[in-house]
Amino acid sequence: MEKPEAITVKKDKDFSEWYSQVIQKAELADYSKVSGCIVFRPRAYYIWETVQNYMNQEFKKVGVKNAYFPLLIPESLLKKETEHVKGFNPEVAWVTHAGDTKLNEKLAIRPTSETIMYDHYKKWIRSYKDLPLKLNQWNNIVRWEFKHPIPFLRTREFLWQEGHNAFANEKEVQENTLLMLYIYEKTLKELYALPALAGKKSEKEKFAGAVYTLSLETLLPNGKAIQCCTSHNLGQNFSKPFDITYLDKNEKKQYAWQNSWGFTTRTIGILIAMHGDDHGLVLPPNLAEIQVVIVPILFEESKQKVIKKAHEIRKSLNKYRAYLDDREGYSAGWKFNEYELKGIPIRIEIGPKDLKKNQVVLVRRDTLKKENVKIRDLNKKIEKTLNEIHENLYNKAKKFLNDNIIEVKNMNDMKKVINSGKIAKLNWCLGTKCEELIKEKTEGAKSLNISLTEKAKGKCFVCNNKANGVAYFAKSY
Repeated sequence: MEKPEAITVKKDKDFSEWYSQVIQKAELADYSKVSGCIVFRPRAYYIWETVQNYMNQEFKKVGVKNAYFPLLIPESLLKKETEHVKGFNPEVAWVTHAGDTKLNEKLAIRPTSETIMYDHYKKWIRSYKDLPLKLNQWNNIVRWEFKHPIPFLRTREFLWQEGHNAFANEKEVQENTLLMLYIYEKTLKELYALPALAGKKSEKEKFAGAVYTLSLETLLPNGKAIQCCTSHNLGQNFSKPFDITYLDKNEKKQYAWQNSWGFTTRTIGILIAMHGDDHGLVLPPNLAEIQVVIVPILFEESKQKVIKKAHEIRKSLNKYRAYLDDREGYSAGWKFNEYELKGIPIRIEIGPKDLKKNQVVLVRRDTLKKENVKIRDLNKKIEKTLNEIHENLYNKAKKFLNDNIIEVKNMNDMKKVINSGKIAKLNWCLGTKCEELIKEKTEGAKSLNISLTEKAKGKCFVCNNKANGVAYFAKSY
């Protein structure tokens, strides 16, 4: 049998085509009949299920409970928060008819759930004893972007979680907004083996209706920055138009303080782009449906002995997600290529020569390094190797990100950095006029976020006024 269809382009030569081939040939997604919408195949949906399970545990630790709210939002409800509507209006998809009957009121297909959720929050929150209210929902979102859709990275329908919390005071909402961002940062590190830049969005780039927005940002190998997730401090900007009030301990009416926070299936696309190589997908072990694949090398005279030992090895690896591929009609070489394409973290090969030596050949997907391992040592070796793969992927991605952040002190340097597909780091006054001028002069660079930890020094090189923050700029999705 011929080898599985391989990736035919180099990642660094044609990233777009490479990415498209990986998601299809590694059986992650398929295109639907509706442009901008994709089918999540089981291997990709497993990743999302794992993320859900992990995050649900993290959410429970901080008192967040899951709920579900309707997909359809009446236009009158969406318009209650005018700034919010203004921000989303171009992307909203509308339902106007039921069969041949025109609806009395247009219904928005959920672009986000603030308005539909807060209509209920005003009924559920009456007293300070009802606070904090912390709810999350896992759902689908429709935002009809007219830019070129890219599976996972930019789709018109995507999956996400959106959390919406309400508090009795400003301090609590500020602390929680930052806490949720750190949960996202931990998720990216521990599951995806991905680093990101934590920061605060500029006034221009913040979520419509938010007091401020926190985000995690990173850079893809094609030189485009991308937002991983966001956490928004909404202040009282939604509680006032939605009349979300409570009676405090002194029986005085107060408006609630709120935030919202979201993490999407875009992160699957970031994972593919960052870790994949010219052979195909490379999966971090914690997100791999199969962590270890066992491939017996079969010859007629030794077939039964090798298969028997392979089954024994499979049973001994019950603490891992291990799979034995003893299919006939496929050569060992064919299987090797298939599992490299699909990104399985560890491959174990065993043939008659290995059987005589009571060993196997262990192959790491991240480095393709081969190593002979005694069968008695296999469990410990696999545990060690899976951890090493995760650390290697994370450190490699971190080095890539750090190596591509260049500090700039004037516009000429900034143009060079942006044109080379890197992230420009600069001391900035945080003014919108300077932000717009940078975008104009660099032909499209936007502010990603403003560092939460680094303090600005000196002056903004655009306007020469005092610098108020250390910011990151790049061309982005």
